[in-house]
Amino acid sequence: MREVAIVAFGQSDHLRDSAETSEVEMLMPVLHDVLEQTGLAARDIGFTCSGSSDYLAGRAFSFTMALDGVGAWPPISESHVEMDGAWALYEAWVKLLTGEAETALVYAYGKSSPGDVREVLTRQLDPYYMAPLWPDSVALAALQAQALIDAGLTDERALAGIAARSRTAAESNPHAQLRGAAPAGAHLVAPLRTGDCPPIGDGAAAVVLAAGDTARRLTDRPAWIRGLDHRIEAHALGVRDLTDSPSTRLAAERAGAFASPVDTAELHAPFTSQEVVLRRALKLDAPDSTVRINPSGGALATNPVMAAGLIRLGEAAARIHRGESDRALAHATSGPCLQQNLVAVLEGE
Repeated sequence: MREVAIVAFGQSDHLRDSAETSEVEMLMPVLHDVLEQTGLAARDIGFTCSGSSDYLAGRAFSFTMALDGVGAWPPISESHVEMDGAWALYEAWVKLLTGEAETALVYAYGKSSPGDVREVLTRQLDPYYMAPLWPDSVALAALQAQALIDAGLTDERALAGIAARSRTAAESNPHAQLRGAAPAGAHLVAPLRTGDCPPIGDGAAAVVLAAGDTARRLTDRPAWIRGLDHRIEAHALGVRDLTDSPSTRLAAERAGAFASPVDTAELHAPFTSQEVVLRRALKLDAPDSTVRINPSGGALATNPVMAAGLIRLGEAAARIHRGESDRALAHATSGPCLQQNLVAVLEGE
């Protein structure tokens, strides 16, 4: 199989409210950053793919306006997914594997501040039975957390420990929205407290992919994508075991995550309880495990909807670029209660 690597990663400073900047203004510095890291110009990019949501923007085909940040000239080969940018990366990866391009620019962005993101995300639910009840994303995550507690797999104290670890790790991340001690706070939706839930904010991220010797030319230490797979759970929450994530486990197996140990795991777990599920599904919950989980702070510190999953892949790749990791796992999710899951395995030379 053709070798493909992440050769550059950039992200914005994530803010609670970026009302003074448009999506294009938020994106342009990030796009310029990743191109400068590689020395590429827009004309050198063989394929461009983006991830975003029209529901967040409140207008149809909003991604076409964001293309202004890429540039109107020269003409480009472009695609878009109405998903987290991690799935845009998957499409670009396949494009490079087929040999149709040597390089790809992948970007994603989300502005949650203009509306009520908890209500917006109800549009992901089954439109006939679940969506009319308007259960929001936090309430559904609380159901999952309670199921874990009832099964004896965690408790509120353990969840608070995950929040504290994540926010402490974010202190070294200059782009994180939340850093430092995580106050437990009152119950937002029991058993989840404020510290168990992700921040609402705006942000963007981008990566550059390259194949083979092109990747080696563009960076000293490419983050090679050794495996990448995504799977989906049943849409109806009532037929799922919310304490487990078979789709994550299967995606990890198909991506080769269990073939040899990883030293870093960037998990897209917007809620503390979801990290418990993911650690079990990915076999990272051993008491003696030395795997660094979310050294960037994860989605509990920075969670721009539609970009947070791509950031997990970017953060894992960046650690390989810096020589801080040799084999990393990155995970992205979309939908309620970890409905859709993507797993990538990245390695250095």
